[in-house]
Amino acid sequence: MKKLFLSSSFSTVAKKFIEFAGDDLKGKRVTFIPTASVPEKVIFYVASGRKALEKLGMKVDELELSTATKSEIEAKLCGNDYIYVSGGNTFFLLQEMIKTGADEIIKNEIASGKIYIGESAGSMILSPDIGYAEEMDERKKAPDLKDTIGLSVIDFYPLPHYTNFPFKKAAENIITQYHEKLNLQPISNSQVILIKGESMKIEKK
Repeated sequence: MKKLFLSSSFSTVAKKFIEFAGDDLKGKRVTFIPTASVPEKVIFYVASGRKALEKLGMKVDELELSTATKSEIEAKLCGNDYIYVSGGNTFFLLQEMIKTGADEIIKNEIASGKIYIGESAGSMILSPDIGYAEEMDERKKAPDLKDTIGLSVIDFYPLPHYTNFPFKKAAENIITQYHEKLNLQPISNSQVILIKGESMKIEKK
């Protein structure tokens, strides 16, 4: 059964994860992927996410896809208890996931029941196609990305930072452009999409 905790800002809704995980989090290891932030200038959310996980008692095991070896990627994604994918540039994140084969490993781990935590780009990456993210992210930062087909773990399109600065306008533009074409699920920084199997709900912190 797939278990997905999809947020805009993990540190804002972190307390919700305790109930969602339904487990004692102390000492649990989480594979922490900050890759989407690599081409970005503003990356404060990476540290915020890490601190929030540590505050919950988890051990953060960082995995930078763009520099890690294939064996390291496989060992951490398969060996740790949870997978956390941080925010940043969704196109760069997809490019590096495909390059390293992390995309397939992550999909397999989710299918086997491992909890996946997404923040912003980390949430959008699971959609069928990330092309809609162009209003928020610069595609040119992923020059080796051939197409925008996402991991397709979900059949809808998370829209993070809805109503929140500095992405308020971009989110509104995405809704205007895609609301008739895509099943968008807008969430503010204080909301989270919770998925267990076929059940999905949006909750506020």
